[in-house]
Amino acid sequence: MKMPDNFLWCGSISAAQAEGGWNEGGKSPVQIDYGDAGSTSDMRWIHYRNADGTRGKIRQFGRLPEGAKYELFDDVHYINHTATDFYHRYKEDIALFAELGLTGFNTTVSWARIYPHGIAGGVNQEGVEFYRNVFKELRKYNIEPVITFYKYDEPVYFEETYGGWENRGMIDEFVAFTTTCFKEYKGLVNRWLTFNEINVLLMFANMPGNGLTKQAAYQSVHNQMVAAARSVKAAHEIDPEIQVGCMIAGVCVYPLTPDPEDVMAAYVQFQDQFCYCADTMMRGAYPSFSERIWKREGVTVEITEEDKKDLAEGTSDFLAFSYYSSNCVTTHSDKNTGTSTGNLSFGAKNPYIGASEWGWQIDPKGFKYFMHVIYDRYNKPLFDVENGLGAIDKVEEDGSIHDPYRIDYHRKHIQAMEEAVAEGVDLRGYTVWGFIDLVSFTTGQVEKRYGMIYVDMDDKGNGTLERKKKDSFYYIQKVYRSNGEDLD
Repeated sequence: MKMPDNFLWCGSISAAQAEGGWNEGGKSPVQIDYGDAGSTSDMRWIHYRNADGTRGKIRQFGRLPEGAKYELFDDVHYINHTATDFYHRYKEDIALFAELGLTGFNTTVSWARIYPHGIAGGVNQEGVEFYRNVFKELRKYNIEPVITFYKYDEPVYFEETYGGWENRGMIDEFVAFTTTCFKEYKGLVNRWLTFNEINVLLMFANMPGNGLTKQAAYQSVHNQMVAAARSVKAAHEIDPEIQVGCMIAGVCVYPLTPDPEDVMAAYVQFQDQFCYCADTMMRGAYPSFSERIWKREGVTVEITEEDKKDLAEGTSDFLAFSYYSSNCVTTHSDKNTGTSTGNLSFGAKNPYIGASEWGWQIDPKGFKYFMHVIYDRYNKPLFDVENGLGAIDKVEEDGSIHDPYRIDYHRKHIQAMEEAVAEGVDLRGYTVWGFIDLVSFTTGQVEKRYGMIYVDMDDKGNGTLERKKKDSFYYIQKVYRSNGEDLD
């Protein structure tokens, strides 16, 4: 199938996971700059020093104990300090992106480069110019920038000043940041995303060891959704042609059995993890089941009348989402099929499909199903911003990298996507996540590779950062340049 002529074939990275240059160009530190590299079996840790001088560590999104400060220790490798060095190599990389056949490119604008110390510290013009140069370079190759404002990387300054997103003062800070970008990059960037996978914070609140309370998580997400709505309104006032979308982590769940209890449990998980945020940002008000969630979690969300007005007036222009895998839900303790994982969404293992080395179940039909479900629910344009397979790649003696597993993954997902579009789903773009190797968000690994472009770097920081083309590079190049017609 040939896709519409204006369909965007994209690749995606993020500043925190690919840029490096963590303390260059006027940038201030973000939480992830104090993070180590985890492993296949363990998520990464963020390191700090307690007020009494002892060392401590928390998971991402976790809260520092009172009086503690983030600190760098000599015996820890901070993998994001260099990441895969897009900050210094963006021209080389963008030339490769063009060769790959990209017509769209998604990354983040690091808040810590634009406002290193918030409104009080003023705009860092060096950071503004860095991204202007990146966007101009993309335009030189006719690659459309699709830019995200936030991917869990606000300056540490805000945690020290406001205590994080639970404080409503963060709303004005974020709107100042987005407004500056709308003005500075007017004409260069026409598609923006506010918060990447905004629902992930609620999933993290269910995980042990992060010190994040349910109350803090739900209030923080509320403040983020209000900040997003105000940013949409600001964008349309600056330029009515700007399109601003929300971005939700895809949650595709099935009932493990036909038991009505399983069916209901699966739908409740879809409501809780996906629709709670997506309904609010796409429809302009909290869904009816929000009261059920708040009561169950024992939280009271502060929502002002002005907030309600902002949410109603600042609905997203399109719905962007990530999709990697699906999982199952069951109420039957005797159905011991094992556990699946995937992008912070956990469930029972589906016996009918396979899984990656990290236990993420591979389900291209779920991709098609999920797009139908959310398009029918919101009836606004969709944009797939993340789809990919993390795997360990081997460099052969002759320098070649054979990754048929990645080719197979993308072939099947693109085919499923094209079927959904042929059946009426209004999808504006398909995006390979981490199409150039980067640091995994959850595990902090480079060796968990998603890309079609290999970066010579390991989890301990060893390597030359040389870029190499994998077999999947040539496959995606063929697909993208044929506008989706050649999937063989």
